[in-house]
Amino acid sequence: MASDIVPIRLALTRGDVVTLWAPPWREDGEEWEAFLGDDEHVFVFDEVAGLAAFVRTASGHDLEDHPAWSAVPGLSVGELTPDDAHRYDLVALPELAAEDPDAWTVQELHEAVSMVRSLADVCDLENIVAALDGEPAFALLRGGAAAFAGRDGAKRWAALSAAVAQHWDDIVDTLDGLVATPEVDAGALAKARTEAAEWDAARAAALDAGAADSADGGSADGTDSGEEATDSDSADAADDETADEPTGFWAEVGIDPIRIQSGDTSLVTLRCYLDDKPVFLGSEGRIDVFGSEQELVAALADPEHPAVAGTDLTAAVTFAEVLEAAKAGDLDATVEDMNTYVLTGIGADLADGVLDLDPVQLDLASELLTDVGEWADAPEPAESLAESSSLGWLVSFVVRPDPTRMAPSPPFTREAQAWSDLVAGLEARLRRR
Repeated sequence: MASDIVPIRLALTRGDVVTLWAPPWREDGEEWEAFLGDDEHVFVFDEVAGLAAFVRTASGHDLEDHPAWSAVPGLSVGELTPDDAHRYDLVALPELAAEDPDAWTVQELHEAVSMVRSLADVCDLENIVAALDGEPAFALLRGGAAAFAGRDGAKRWAALSAAVAQHWDDIVDTLDGLVATPEVDAGALAKARTEAAEWDAARAAALDAGAADSADGGSADGTDSGEEATDSDSADAADDETADEPTGFWAEVGIDPIRIQSGDTSLVTLRCYLDDKPVFLGSEGRIDVFGSEQELVAALADPEHPAVAGTDLTAAVTFAEVLEAAKAGDLDATVEDMNTYVLTGIGADLADGVLDLDPVQLDLASELLTDVGEWADAPEPAESLAESSSLGWLVSFVVRPDPTRMAPSPPFTREAQAWSDLVAGLEARLRRR
């Protein structure tokens, strides 16, 4: 991400347009951010083919000095097509602000406002900067849905909706005046349109093939999808589904022993999800951890142990079953591989500019960081790992590889520091018992 150039789609009054955005990067000790454009306008195109034709032939724009620009003219139409994570509906934002503040709504609103903020900062749009800075409600979006929970949160959301209603028409009008579509070489445009049509056709064929496979039930022998499954087939399918599901005591109670490995330290604790929200063995934002499964079980067997008395896990009605099993000597707290979170080495690899990270390890580590942040009402992990941030974009590139995305270019100094800060924050929450 530090040297990425990202295709984005903006919904403005004129309709959907595409352009290029260079998220913040550091060069010569300074931080920069840029869009495809010149001193007066951001260049936008009604079709990706127009964008492709422009970047392949034009010169004299603001992105030419970007450290990754040399790779852009060689990108295909598919690679220049914005993915779903980089589509910002700025016109419909007031409608979004009028909805209930669930996690999805708040996140989408935060990403859209963040993009508007980037446009305002890069292009010196003083009226937009003043509007965003003058309404504290906009800054609350960084806190996620938790910032708008409860009675006070409802008041904050109402203030945000009012701020959007007051300022957004002017903001969109300013952005409408900011964008312009430059002249594009006719020959390059015709070639890019042909390429776009071929890419659309290939993508449609792939979707049709996937739909056909689904309709056929994934049959390798071409069995007619209209044929009824036999009782044996149904039983086999049921057995396969059952085999994929967790079994045993911990699956029954819905609580898991987990292992956290950071540096040279390996610690175990418990976690569950209540209404899809993480809850850890601990209290007041501190997680009670132990050096081994045996130490954990011994603590759970002692009703007077400080990790047991007053823990947030008492909100899970099945936690009592865990304590009873521990007291009876029947509890096995062996940690499964899928509940082992290895933080060790990730920050160092990023600092060295390494992208060949284990995607499973990185995904699990990110999951743990965001889970702990959500449980402790700390918004920093979710903010730092959102795809709209430099670290989140880098993580998503590793975890969810996409051939249409341009590979980030090192150095990843900023991202490595952000990751290290998150890990340090997590380690500070671990309370060794």
